[in-house]
Amino acid sequence: MESTKSKPRDATGSDLSEQIKAATKDIHVRAENTQLMLNYQKGQITQTQYKLLLCSLYEIYRALEEELDRNADHPAVQPIYFPQELARLESLELDLEHFFGPHWRKRVTVPAATHRYTQRLREIGKNSPDLLVAHAYTRYLGDLSGGQVLGKITQKSLGLSGNKGVLFFSFPGVTSPNRFKQLYRSRMNSIELTEQQRREVLDEATRAFEFNIEVFDDLQKMLSITGEASSDKGNDAATKTESKTFSSSPVLQFALGVGITLATVGMGVYAF
Repeated sequence: MESTKSKPRDATGSDLSEQIKAATKDIHVRAENTQLMLNYQKGQITQTQYKLLLCSLYEIYRALEEELDRNADHPAVQPIYFPQELARLESLELDLEHFFGPHWRKRVTVPAATHRYTQRLREIGKNSPDLLVAHAYTRYLGDLSGGQVLGKITQKSLGLSGNKGVLFFSFPGVTSPNRFKQLYRSRMNSIELTEQQRREVLDEATRAFEFNIEVFDDLQKMLSITGEASSDKGNDAATKTESKTFSSSPVLQFALGVGITLATVGMGVYAF
């Protein structure tokens, strides 16, 4: 397979991983300071919200991992292709089955913003596989960094026992997250990219954050409409009517599903 030509790094002389971190620093601060993310850190998450999160993450990772699998031999993908250590799809399927039962696939609800994101992953997987590097790095290392914290918060908030329902946050194939992240960064930094390709990867990483910020702007408007009604419901009543609410309120599905996904991105991605 034809390999890409290597050119000197940009004027900063930093590795690709450091360049992504620097390029997304400001926009990440904007994302992580959203009220929804702050609420998640405080443990203010309901089972309905979490189930919607799982639905969104399932669709995102299904697209990402299918495109990574399809492009596993691409020179930009091969160095950072770690399906045994990082793949999230099977864990998400088990979590969804835990909450929705054996027929969970029929109950997956995909918010419009999640659909747009998966479309982007499909598009670059087909036309520009090197850009998958930006999405894989921000998603996997973000989840690996923030996974343990988020998993414990979710367990405590929802009263879950063991790993049931929170397998997404566990990485059994990674014995040492810190060492693995060092390996991953080293592999990514070894990818041979032209100067133009490098700029495009950096732009793609920033674009992922911009997408989430734009979604959050709309989300805030929706939450201002649905928030008061939701807050008036007690936990017991919310649990009893959860299935009905989940299936009958598209606006709430969009707002909570996308918003919690944004919170997850904000929690982990910058702990590189």
